Amino acid sequence: MPRRLLRDGRVVDDDWLYLAEAGGNSTAPLILSLSQWQSERDAWIARGGRLGVVLSPAHKVELLVPDLERLALIGAEFTGPSEGRGYSQARLLREHWKFSGELRAIGFVRRDQLIFMARSGFNSFELPDSDIDTAAAALSTFSLAYQPSNDAGLPLKLQPRLRDTPASA
Repeated sequence: MPRRLLRDGRVVDDDWLYLAEAGGNSTAPLILSLSQWQSERDAWIARGGRLGVVLSPAHKVELLVPDLERLALIGAEFTGPSEGRGYSQARLLREHWKFSGELRAIGFVRRDQLIFMARSGFNSFELPDSDIDTAAAALSTFSLAYQPSNDAGLPLKLQPRLRDTPASA
C-alpha cells in the first residue's frame, strides 16, 4: 500500500520512494539521504528521473545549493517535538535560495505544527496515519497573520492583520 501524505493541502498517495523502498524500480522518483547523494552524485544524475534529498537537522542547506536545479524534492527531518531547525532550513530554501520544488516535512510531524511548517515554506507533510485524514483542516485553522511569511504551503494565503487605528482626537 502506498504511503499517504498531505501535499498542497490534499491527502494524496506518495509517488516518491526512499532508496530502501525502491528495490529494482529504476524509474520511480527517488528520495536519498544527503550522504547517499554526496557519495554517488554523478551516478544519480546519470540515472535521470526525479530526485530528492533529505536533510537532517544538523545539515547546512548550503550543501545542496549547487544542485537545487537538479532536485525536485527536498525533505527536512524533524527528529522530535523540540527540533526546529527544519523551519530554518525551509525558510532559507524558499526565501534565500528560491527553491520552488516540493519541500517535505519528515519525521516527527504532527497536525498542530502544520500551519507553522506551511508558513515556513513546506508544502508536503509525512504524518502518522492516525492524523492524515484530518490534517488538511489544520492548514485552514487561521485566516490572519501578524508577521510576514512566504506561506508557500498554504492552499489559501493568510491575510495580514490590519493594525487598529487610533481614534481621532
